[in-house]
Amino acid sequence: METKIIKIDKPEEMNLILGQAHFIKTVEDLHEAMANSAPGLRFGISFCESSGPCLVRSSGNDEELIAMTRNNAVSLSAGHAFIILMDGGFPINVLNAIKQVPEVCGIYCATANPVEVVVAETDQGRGIMGVIDGFASKGVESDTDVKERKEFLRLIGYKL
Repeated sequence: METKIIKIDKPEEMNLILGQAHFIKTVEDLHEAMANSAPGLRFGISFCESSGPCLVRSSGNDEELIAMTRNNAVSLSAGHAFIILMDGGFPINVLNAIKQVPEVCGIYCATANPVEVVVAETDQGRGIMGVIDGFASKGVESDTDVKERKEFLRLIGYKL
């Protein structure tokens, strides 16, 4: 077994969801979940099929984002992994709908942080072992940090 680190290539502030599913209809069902969850959201989806022809399957409503997810999926080439890139919304807006797609087995991360994917490669294929989502902790929040966090969540409308 060989371990590889695959960096997800995306614009710095762009949000992504990385997960694992299990069936060829995944890409269409994820598309429907995204489109129905957040009108106006631009997105691209790619899915690494890991049986039959083993193709990268893609969908979305933005050609640039579809191309970015396709390139990342080809770099990953990991069994039944999917990647979604989105613009004009946040994972919190779509994550529950994504989790409810029957083919979705799990979510590795949903973030705008830089992401590195730890992949194991054997003679049979590749699988995701885990992800590095962002950076290491730098300390513990102070009272001022708590105040700023709460103010920020209210400023962007996620808390009243």
